[in-house]
Amino acid sequence: MRSESVLLVGGAGFIGQALARRLAAAGVAVQVLSRRVEPGLRAGIEYHRGCQSDAAVVAPLLARCALVVHLASATTPGRSAHVPQLEVTENLVPLAGFLEALAEAGPRRVVFLSSGGAIYGNPAVLPASEEQPPRPLSYHAAGKAAAEDFFRAWAQRAGAALAILRPSNVYGPGQPLQAGFGFVRTVLERARAGQAVDVWGDGRQVRDFLYIDDLVDACLRLLAAPEVAGTFNAGAGVGTTLLDLVRLAEQVTGRSIPVTRHPGRGIDVDAIWLDSSRLHAATGWCAHTSLADGIARTWDALAH
Repeated sequence: MRSESVLLVGGAGFIGQALARRLAAAGVAVQVLSRRVEPGLRAGIEYHRGCQSDAAVVAPLLARCALVVHLASATTPGRSAHVPQLEVTENLVPLAGFLEALAEAGPRRVVFLSSGGAIYGNPAVLPASEEQPPRPLSYHAAGKAAAEDFFRAWAQRAGAALAILRPSNVYGPGQPLQAGFGFVRTVLERARAGQAVDVWGDGRQVRDFLYIDDLVDACLRLLAAPEVAGTFNAGAGVGTTLLDLVRLAEQVTGRSIPVTRHPGRGIDVDAIWLDSSRLHAATGWCAHTSLADGIARTWDALAH
């Protein structure tokens, strides 16, 4: 993979930046496309400002890159909860433009980051495997399911090897504070500020929290194995309630973190954790970072 350039579409976010740093450190030429970056070369990573639907920007990048990781997403579950048009106009329409440019560029390796934390809804069996159908509860999750099918249609027509990666709830150093998104980051910020954390529902909702370094490792393994195609979960494989996570954060930080409960929201999944055995069988990947260690590393990064 070292000799091949990698294009990270929407690579200026939390996951994209962590992946870009790891690739650059390994000597890989990294191109990042985002609507919100200053163009230029920094720390071995070349940044390009533009929309993924702009063929004039995308086509030259695709000509340079045999490997593509698509991470672009302009919404969160809460932001589009009552506005389904946002998923179409801000995610699916730009994606359609990108796929047109991709079709013109010819077959290449693509890894698309979807969502394992939301796409299954409330699955009938836990841990959820890729065999279970998507049952989105939010428009955001529905948009991810639709985007997966758009990529599958492109791959079938192009004869390309597509890997769809469905990560669970990702957290870790570098995650920005964003309203209604990133529960670990929010809890630790409340601990720093001495404030209560908001929980919608009874707090017994179960999530699978995946440390950022483990997710980056999954992406790297898929990029290094271009023959591996299909849909893959990437999760810690452990279910943790929101209240238990708050208690664990209290132990790690040594601070009291009060909880303010609010009525439940229909967009929130009751319980999800993932079966990642398919990814392990295909690439040897598994998550290595315990939730306690991951929270401690994230807290330490915030303190410095």
